[in-house]
Amino acid sequence: MQDTRASQKDAYALILEAIDSHIYKPGDRLVESELAERFGVSRTPIREALQRLETQSLLTRDGRSLIVASLDHSQLSELYVVRGELEGLAARLAARHAAPEEVKVLRDMLEADQKLVGDPKAMSRANRRFHKQIHLASHNRFLVQQLDLVHRSMALLATTSIAAEGRGAETLREHAAIVKAIENGDGDAAYKALRDHISQAFVTRLKLDAEAVEAAE
Repeated sequence: MQDTRASQKDAYALILEAIDSHIYKPGDRLVESELAERFGVSRTPIREALQRLETQSLLTRDGRSLIVASLDHSQLSELYVVRGELEGLAARLAARHAAPEEVKVLRDMLEADQKLVGDPKAMSRANRRFHKQIHLASHNRFLVQQLDLVHRSMALLATTSIAAEGRGAETLREHAAIVKAIENGDGDAAYKALRDHISQAFVTRLKLDAEAVEAAE
């Protein structure tokens, strides 16, 4: 029984990671047999993982096939509104509760991430690590759980806003302002800095989407 549960968890995590890293993008069809062969897992846990992902709206039906879901404009706007509020709250709580060691980790991330500017994929991974560290520094397990759900839905975005020209450097400057506010124990400033950061990311994404539509016409 334990081995079965472990396989189910592994299959779910493997598929979710593949979506998050854009190996599978919105609109891509997921086939049980292909996934089982790719990940070296039997078809039963793959099937159960796909059912779980469908329940979470990360996958959707296209006839009899399951495909990676996509977000329309309204869903994207709703997601960013929720993300901004929850991320801002996490920063506010981190300013109150983060241990000095947690702040040092954030500082070390800022320094290390300077070397990644110009590499959107690496910057995107670093960005997720940075935000996750702030979530953990909030010391509120229920908030962390909700933010995990939000970031799971972010995996449905086909591209990262960090790929926009100049956005990598801007992201690091915004991260620095967030860390400074947390380090100073200024909850209001931390909330505002993180909300502004999410807002700018949303603006950048909207511009990228508009450019993609224009290019397709």
